[in-house]
Amino acid sequence: MEIFYYLVFGALSLVVAALELSKTSKDRITTSSTFNSFKNNYLVVYSLMMAGDWLQGPYVYFLYSQYGFDKGEIGRLFIAGFGSSMLFGTIVGSLADKQGRKRACVTYCITYILSCITKHSPQYKVLMLGRILGGIATSLLFSAFESWLVAEHFKRGFESQWLSLTFSKAIFLGNGLIAIVAGLFANLLADNLGFGPVAPFDAAACILAIGMAIILSSWSENYGDASESKNLLTQFRGAAVAIASDEKIALLGAIQSLFEGSMYTFVFLWTPALSPNEEEIPHGFIFATFMLSSMLGSSIASRLMARSHLKVEGYMQIVFSISAVTLLLPIITNFLVPSSNVKGGSISFSGSIQLFGFCTFEACVGIFWPSIMKMRSQYIPEEARSTIMNFFRIPLNIFVCIVLYNVNAFPITIMFGMCSIFLFMAAVLQRRLMVVSESHKSKSQDWSAMKDRDADSEPLTV
Repeated sequence: MEIFYYLVFGALSLVVAALELSKTSKDRITTSSTFNSFKNNYLVVYSLMMAGDWLQGPYVYFLYSQYGFDKGEIGRLFIAGFGSSMLFGTIVGSLADKQGRKRACVTYCITYILSCITKHSPQYKVLMLGRILGGIATSLLFSAFESWLVAEHFKRGFESQWLSLTFSKAIFLGNGLIAIVAGLFANLLADNLGFGPVAPFDAAACILAIGMAIILSSWSENYGDASESKNLLTQFRGAAVAIASDEKIALLGAIQSLFEGSMYTFVFLWTPALSPNEEEIPHGFIFATFMLSSMLGSSIASRLMARSHLKVEGYMQIVFSISAVTLLLPIITNFLVPSSNVKGGSISFSGSIQLFGFCTFEACVGIFWPSIMKMRSQYIPEEARSTIMNFFRIPLNIFVCIVLYNVNAFPITIMFGMCSIFLFMAAVLQRRLMVVSESHKSKSQDWSAMKDRDADSEPLTV
């Protein structure tokens, strides 16, 4: 492997280490020992849940190809996963508000373990069932755990600013360090030790079982609106009304869908972008570099959110704009850098430039996750939190299914251009969210001042 990749990884490692070690009191949030115990318990569970997810990622496509399925059949399996997340996952995830968030988290573990077991079968129908179960589990992963955390945080009387600390640490570990370690561990099991491509799925099932045991033994239950009169249809209607009647919630959902849709599209596009002429690139090492970039972003986010005078709605406009520019790089280099028709070889000069841009995009992803979690905790009503969060994922899953179905229909530059436009739109909507939020806050302050003034005024005497 070329020294270029080691230099990029090493430079990022030094920057992340420097950021973490150079934190001052201004960059840290002072908390209580009780909160630290609660936070650490959640971080252990969340890290195990993400490890169970990340262990499977590098070998899903490879396992299907080893079973003899072609690109079209594998594509349909992936579409089934996202479609399941949109349909069944939305229903199951929404039940968390009524049936309990802890119960939903346990359901995630059981569902994903069953999905891992199906990977032992070469039968297409069994693998399709596994993808459907995996889609349901994904919806629970990205809604139930966050909903449980937010509700439990405020139920225990912790300060709202402390929540951002848990979010940033969860992304730093779960979407950064754990992803890197899981990728290396999966490679060790499947390739170095020779256990084959099913081994990472077995390891994931074991880790999920450990996490489930911790949840069952140490988590308490919490609910959204658990009233008997509210069935699932009523919950959906209430969530739809909340989104339609509150511009802030609608804007937040649109921002999330635009960014995550671009992010998942990038997952499919970065390999052909860096190796258009079948250049030999170390996919696993580049993936680890991207995850390290995400850790850098979450470290930056923790510093930003530790400063109470900085508003998430403000700095995220810059983050979305930067991410939009980074995904324009494949188009820019396509016009400015002469292309080579030589097959194979090492990464091109154009690919090297794009790699730096993609690392910057991943850093933006690292900032995005804890920041969007913070905004969701502020704007989404507690009684329908899981339901609304799963509603947000419906347009995302539709978009990804369309992209997967048409991934070969458009040139790669068109796809990147579309993602860049979506990210610029997210920046514009983020600006609108900040304006609406400040306007609402100003009106609330005026109303409170008016009530205080009326209370302090002396009654008229006749």
